[in-house]
Order: sequence, then C-alpha cells, then structure tokens
Amino acid sequence: MAQLETLFATRVYRARLGGRNSVRLLADLRATCLAVAAEDTAGQRWSRENAYPGYTSYASLNDLPWRMPAFADLQRHLDAHVKRFAQALELDLGERPLVLDSLWINVLEPGGSHAAHIHPNSVVSGTCYVAVPKGASAIRFEDPRLGQMMAAPPRRPDARPENRAFVSIVPQPGTVLLWESWLRHDVPVNRARQRRISVSFNYRWE
Repeated sequence: MAQLETLFATRVYRARLGGRNSVRLLADLRATCLAVAAEDTAGQRWSRENAYPGYTSYASLNDLPWRMPAFADLQRHLDAHVKRFAQALELDLGERPLVLDSLWINVLEPGGSHAAHIHPNSVVSGTCYVAVPKGASAIRFEDPRLGQMMAAPPRRPDARPENRAFVSIVPQPGTVLLWESWLRHDVPVNRARQRRISVSFNYRWE
C-alpha cells in the first residue's frame, strides 16, 4: 500500500494575546505606537530615506520594553508564546534560552507594502497585530524550497496550504504569529483606508 509522509515541515505559530487585560493592552499599544511614531524624528527620517511607506522604529529605537510599560507587558506575553513555539519545534536549547533581541513598531500607510525578506541572525521572529482595519494587508509566507523548484508545474488553485508555494494569513487585532527566522515573507499592498499597526520582533539563542 502506498504511503505519503510529510518531511521537513515548516511551522507557523498562531495565537491570541489572551489574558484578562488583552483588550486594554491592545488599546495601550495602539496609543503608544502612534505616539512614538509622531515623536521619533530619527525613525521618521529613516523611513523616508529607505522608502518605508509609513513609519517604523526598526532603525531608531532598540529599548521599547524598557521605555514604555505597554511594550514591557507585551514582552511578557511574547516570552511565553516563544517558549511554547520552541517546544513545538523540539529545539534543543540546553541551558541557553531564547531571548528577545529586538522589537519595533510598524505603521503601514494605505497603499504601502513590505518587500519579501528574512530576519538574519535570529532564531524565531514574529509579529503582534495591534490595528488591522478592514481590507488591510495579510502577511504572505513563501515556501523555502521555491528556488529549487526548477521545472515544477504550478499548483492547483484549490491546493491545500501545505502544498502551495505561497500562503497568506489574515490577522486580527491581538493575533500573534511566530515563525523561524529563515522563513521568507512579505506584506502585500495595504488596501485599507486606515493605517495597519503591528509590532515585530526577533528572538536569538543566548
């Protein structure tokens, strides 16, 4: 009898922030993200110079959990989610935990997008979605084997997610997504009339 086995699976972790105070935390994060975006002139300049369609603190602020209680609270949630994801991946971390390496704000304007990329020098990357207006961009993941599929036919439109070359996930406010940092991903054009706000992050092996 023929048998199909799944080898080398690519895992993406999806959860809600959760907890009794999650609604308040999302509201605090939204207000804080917008306040930082309005005041961070270095981040605004970097966003302009690098054609980022909106605002990101990626290159200007590296201590948000230390600066602001909302991000410190968020980090506590993220630490727990990353620990569960690492267990699901069966990572052999020994006595060296995964620790937050960087965390940054993304405010994507209507019509903006983010080109495909990976997150070098980290183990787990992810995003927590703060504001996702109707019509806002999904996040799209690329099959890491795509470059080796030299003569492969296209997949059927109704192919299961695990057989597709690209898979999009539409988040909601409060969605936490985690993936291994080598997984290439992009954000298509934001077709909402409002800004899409998220907080992205990297965890490294200490």
